[in-house]
Amino acid sequence: MLQLRLIAVAAAAALALAAPPAGALDVTSFSTEVSPCEDFYDYVNGPWVARTELPAERTRVGSFDALRVANDRLLSDALAELVAKPALQKSPGLKQVAAYYASGMDLAAIEAQGLKPVKPLLDRIASMKSAEDLPFVLAQLGRVGIAAPVANAVRADVKNTRVNVLTLGQAGLGLPDRDDYFKDTEIARKLRAAYRLYAQRLLSSAGFDATPATIDALMGFESQLAEATTPRAQLRDPLKVYNPMTPPQLADQAPGLAWEAYLKALTRSDTRPGGVERLIVAQPVFMTRVALMAAHIPLATWQTYLRMRVLENSAARLPKVFSDADFDYRGVAVAGQEKHSPRDEEVILLIGGRTGGSPLGLALGELFVSKAFSPDAQRRATLLIGDVKAAMKTRIQNLTWMSPATKVKALEKLEAMQPKIGAPATWPTYDGMALDPKDFAGNQLRAAAWFHGEQIKDLDRPSDRTRWTMSPYVVNAQAGGLNEITFPAGILQPPFFDAKADDAINYGGIGMVIGHEIVHHFDDRGRQFDSIGSLNDWWTAEDAAHYKERADRVVALYERYEPVKGTPINGRLTLGENISDMAGMPIAFDALQNALRRAGPEKAREKIDGFTPEQRFFLSNAMVWRSKTREAALLNQLRTDPHSPGKYRVLAPMSNMPEFAKAFQCKTGDAMVATDPIRVW
Repeated sequence: MLQLRLIAVAAAAALALAAPPAGALDVTSFSTEVSPCEDFYDYVNGPWVARTELPAERTRVGSFDALRVANDRLLSDALAELVAKPALQKSPGLKQVAAYYASGMDLAAIEAQGLKPVKPLLDRIASMKSAEDLPFVLAQLGRVGIAAPVANAVRADVKNTRVNVLTLGQAGLGLPDRDDYFKDTEIARKLRAAYRLYAQRLLSSAGFDATPATIDALMGFESQLAEATTPRAQLRDPLKVYNPMTPPQLADQAPGLAWEAYLKALTRSDTRPGGVERLIVAQPVFMTRVALMAAHIPLATWQTYLRMRVLENSAARLPKVFSDADFDYRGVAVAGQEKHSPRDEEVILLIGGRTGGSPLGLALGELFVSKAFSPDAQRRATLLIGDVKAAMKTRIQNLTWMSPATKVKALEKLEAMQPKIGAPATWPTYDGMALDPKDFAGNQLRAAAWFHGEQIKDLDRPSDRTRWTMSPYVVNAQAGGLNEITFPAGILQPPFFDAKADDAINYGGIGMVIGHEIVHHFDDRGRQFDSIGSLNDWWTAEDAAHYKERADRVVALYERYEPVKGTPINGRLTLGENISDMAGMPIAFDALQNALRRAGPEKAREKIDGFTPEQRFFLSNAMVWRSKTREAALLNQLRTDPHSPGKYRVLAPMSNMPEFAKAFQCKTGDAMVATDPIRVW
């Protein structure tokens, strides 16, 4: 496999990943017992999966995870240096993130702080006299990022992306999925029991009532919220979650809560009195339920619920009695993890979030690119994006089922797509933020309050198309809502991209990632947005019907896969990601063919390690998805995550590509040869 350039030998050993020379495929790791035409994932990765042990502190190991650990190690070393040498804190972001990291690594200070960081919020909840206080308390929590039970965000209006608008949405459940409150399955019962214990531990450790009757009332409260919560797969419909209203209209639709008072308290700032003239309500039924509960649920139950949300929000940053309870629930019960990850990794995750989208995520990115980013990687990635976009253009032009009028719009959208590569041109200055190197939980709330303030400022500003919402250190990529595609520096490394590798390796790695993100803007959800990212139907009815036929076939294909016996992939929830894989891989393959033609006939025929460029493309991609996952984590993914497990991101696209069958001389009847291949784009 590709060299992952792990910074710490210990990290490499923990992940049990071999590291041949950069740019080389680990051909010795391929199976001698499984045919590539039978199960290509097992052919490439089966022996590695069989011999790899999952460390107790991991829920998954694999290519993505190894690179993430390497990036975290680089950040950890750089952060420790920043803390030790304040003179290196040469920007506002580096100064703030150094303080945040220091506070997270200082376990003695965390213990000494106790509940002091969250005491003002808990005191405010305790001071409530009646339901009339609820709008103000919910707003106060919302201003520090606690969605209890209403989430708020300011983002571009999806039907007019040039302006920003406040959006309210459903949130505030303690179990991983709304169905977990009702299903009579073994996993749902276990999760309910684990969550009850978690709530009891948090509340009792904080000195609050946590009797069985109190926990029963909490579970009943959350069950009422869950009943009105829209299922995940339905949230993918952009029209369903776009419900513009005025505050009086929201009050009419959801009587029982003083919504205008809530909105004024939520959106006030030093420069504005608060309130909005218009907002988007993503789930009106949920807001109606919240208002009904505000009017009829006893205040004591509301207080228990709100205390739970405050404690849960900060638990991982609070003293050990709280952080251990949080790990036992989220790590052990939900994901099957057996012991804590290394402390520095946990702190980096708590600072940046899963995609680096947390308030200090870009400060981590600023530090990362100062240490690791290669301008050559940015240049090569730009060329790759151009090649893959050109391949997508040809695909659109050659579609037989799409009308000329719709093709024109599709090509306009593709041409207008904005790539963001490596890192932003400028970094946030964090004006007004002041983090404390001795107050980890308090820093979370300060950063969230700062971020909320910046969002409120956005209400009076046009949308910013240069802003990054994914940090450069993250091993991921995304298709943003403004017809943009983002490829952080963190993923522009082996095994996804290697400047020393041959084209086949890179097109099978980062080329496929590029194709995947481009296609996201043309998947079942993304296709509904136009060239500037606005929700605008540019399809003829006939073309839309043709597309739906293809999308429905993708749903049926993936729902035949059962990664855990009795638990198939949810084809509707994962449809956008699956379409992006099913179309992204052929587009990346087409781009490779164009690159090989440019390089000349010798390169096109050249074998390396006994494999042709076409074969190396598919081998490279399969190795990107190499992973081993705990069953609990896999089950949680299947129930809640829009991404299919890695194995099926290999099997489904490749078995539907005649190019794969040709490359490996597979024949009709082989498992890796679909009898009627699905081609979406």
